[in-house]
Amino acid sequence: MLVAFEAGGVIRSFLLFILYPFISLMSYELGMKTMVMVSFFGIKKEKFLVGKSVLPKYFLEDVGLEMFEVLKRGGKRVGVSDLPQVMIDGFLGDYLGIEVVVGREMKMIGGYYSGILEDKKKHEFYLGELVQEEKLSSGHVIGITSYNLPSHRSLFSQFCQEIYFVRNSDKKSWQTLPRNQYPKPLIFHDGRLAIKPTPINTLALFMWAPFAAVLATARVVAGLNLPYSLAIPFLAFSGFRLTLTVNNNLISPDQKEGCLFVCNHRTLLDPLYISYALRKTNIKAVTYSLSRLSELLAPIKTVRLTRDRVQDGQAMKRLLSQGDLVVCPEGTTCREPYLLRFSPLFAEVSNTIVPVAIDSHVTFFHGTTASGLKAFDPIFFVMNPYPSYTVRLLDPVFGGGSSTCRAPDDGKSKFEVANHVQHEIGKALGFECTNLTRRDKYLILAGNNGVVDKK
Repeated sequence: MLVAFEAGGVIRSFLLFILYPFISLMSYELGMKTMVMVSFFGIKKEKFLVGKSVLPKYFLEDVGLEMFEVLKRGGKRVGVSDLPQVMIDGFLGDYLGIEVVVGREMKMIGGYYSGILEDKKKHEFYLGELVQEEKLSSGHVIGITSYNLPSHRSLFSQFCQEIYFVRNSDKKSWQTLPRNQYPKPLIFHDGRLAIKPTPINTLALFMWAPFAAVLATARVVAGLNLPYSLAIPFLAFSGFRLTLTVNNNLISPDQKEGCLFVCNHRTLLDPLYISYALRKTNIKAVTYSLSRLSELLAPIKTVRLTRDRVQDGQAMKRLLSQGDLVVCPEGTTCREPYLLRFSPLFAEVSNTIVPVAIDSHVTFFHGTTASGLKAFDPIFFVMNPYPSYTVRLLDPVFGGGSSTCRAPDDGKSKFEVANHVQHEIGKALGFECTNLTRRDKYLILAGNNGVVDKK
């Protein structure tokens, strides 16, 4: 379902959902082939990124701690699956550290997946060749597989000195692998779905969809056209949740220039929620990536940055002279409890910096994407039944002291200031600070550097 929805779209995923009761009545092999056909047929191989950008998160959430401990004690590790190779390669290789992955291949037609799986005998033959190449047969080979897969019994019996069969009742007693024990931290993942698409969850999703379209339209119209005194009660009544926490040391209103609010980046709506929280309509925002649609519909003034440090710095100073400004120095969104590296540009343009710790939670849909259409990011967010935001204004950092760097004798460089603000926000949210950047995110999730050619 994740492949069908994220790579194929809503219509394909709805078709799979409708067919699923009939697929459940089929044999294991026929059901597998049918689901692969529905999910993959006509998808271009070059653009298929779901295996590395979406699926690892859901696979990791299903890893049992006990079996993971057994896996770590192995020498050469070989992963064997009836799933297509493109679905499991990224997870088993990158996240579990399995050296050799044996999945099933699909036939290709002109660079597109046909959805037709290779014959299972070829799959078994390839595994036999692999065992000989890797010289596993000369050592002590242990096989672990599901009790419910009879085909694996004969397959494993050919190569393994010991075989352990896992029952579903065994899995129920396993603990879920804690996040802090992941072999590789899950910092980035993509996809629109925020829930695991089990049959029940998928049914709830499609039942909610018609109501979501109506509710999203009403929310957008109200948010764009009503004054804050009316929009906030309406949005709260429709399911929006906003929690504001303000530390005691607030900004004095008589300062000469606007206040610079520096926040971590969860969705494109971050500046808007800060505006709602402060009840300020004249607040402005700068961003590195913004679709034309979002720019037109934004109820607050939003200015694009050019990634030219001199021009961007001048633009931010000009906006600050006109009033308050919101900036997200990470340069891109991050869904997981991590903070990306903060660009130090904001530390050069203001004497008054207010760190803002932001977090958001959704039910069905993520309001961010790396490989999809960014114009729909806010739409997907407001389609959730109870989207929530937490905005926490931290203690401000004032110029002329030891924490900002507009003057040469301030004591700290702009990089130290950026790291200090990142640390304070991370501490308030309980997030881990990293040195990863927007480029790292897009290379992992979309296969590019995240910069769109102006041409």
